[in-house]
Amino acid sequence: MTFGFDFLSNPAFEVFEPEVHDTPFVLNSPHSGRVYPPSFLAQSRLGNLSIRKSEDFLVDALIAGGVKHGMPMLRANFPRAFLDVNREPYELDPSMFEGKLPEYINARSIRVSSGLGTIAKIVAEGEYIYSSKVDAQDGLARVENIYRPYHASLRRLLAKTHVKFGCSVLLDCHSMPSNVGQMSYTSRPDFILGDRFGSSCSASITHGARNLLQQMGYNVEVNKPYAGGFITEHYGRPHNGLHALQIEINRGLYMDEIRMLPNARFDEFANDLTVFFKQLRGLNWDGLHGTQPLAAE
Repeated sequence: MTFGFDFLSNPAFEVFEPEVHDTPFVLNSPHSGRVYPPSFLAQSRLGNLSIRKSEDFLVDALIAGGVKHGMPMLRANFPRAFLDVNREPYELDPSMFEGKLPEYINARSIRVSSGLGTIAKIVAEGEYIYSSKVDAQDGLARVENIYRPYHASLRRLLAKTHVKFGCSVLLDCHSMPSNVGQMSYTSRPDFILGDRFGSSCSASITHGARNLLQQMGYNVEVNKPYAGGFITEHYGRPHNGLHALQIEINRGLYMDEIRMLPNARFDEFANDLTVFFKQLRGLNWDGLHGTQPLAAE
């Protein structure tokens, strides 16, 4: 049996289309999945709360209001601890697996060495996930059955949007712990916007988003310390009219981080994000079409 088959009855990911697709913005929530396959849990050494420490808790629900304002949304149902699509497809640690892996895996990436490759060794707080080695074929099945279809779906959304509007703007949405470290009392800002230091997204989009959030009373940083991950880097090609902006949301704004529950401000904060998306799409976005034609892939 392969892990990928755990998602035959529950789709591994879903696309939510707006009633009218009338804006070049596309929403993505790759880390908020909370369907934990029984076969995965059987191999884990972690409890029900610990296994969820890498999860971008309910980010998909927070940003769903953007769909009402013309933005299609792709969301993962599989959890990040099971498979991380914000990585290259084969960032794998050979020491985790029983059996032969392909020679072309990237075992030397910084993310693999930190335990957070495509198939993670640890959850966000450093606890080891597995009680034994993962069968190599099961690991590769996750990439073939879920990772590749997820990215194919994201590419289709962006391509369709680009054809319709002459440009596309991917908003890749995540959450971050409220404090810098477990033992730290240094709070993070409310939002961190990442555009790979200007290489993945037009500065007008980054600055426009920052200004709107600041006008709403939120503390916003850009590229510090999160400049964007694989998705932002891979899909952001501003010179082709393809823009990608990572949005990191402080979990303290909307959840109890210990008990993994929404806090009293969850609905108010979700409404703020809906207002933000409405205002963002209403800005003047001339000049987003790029300077080079989009090459066929």
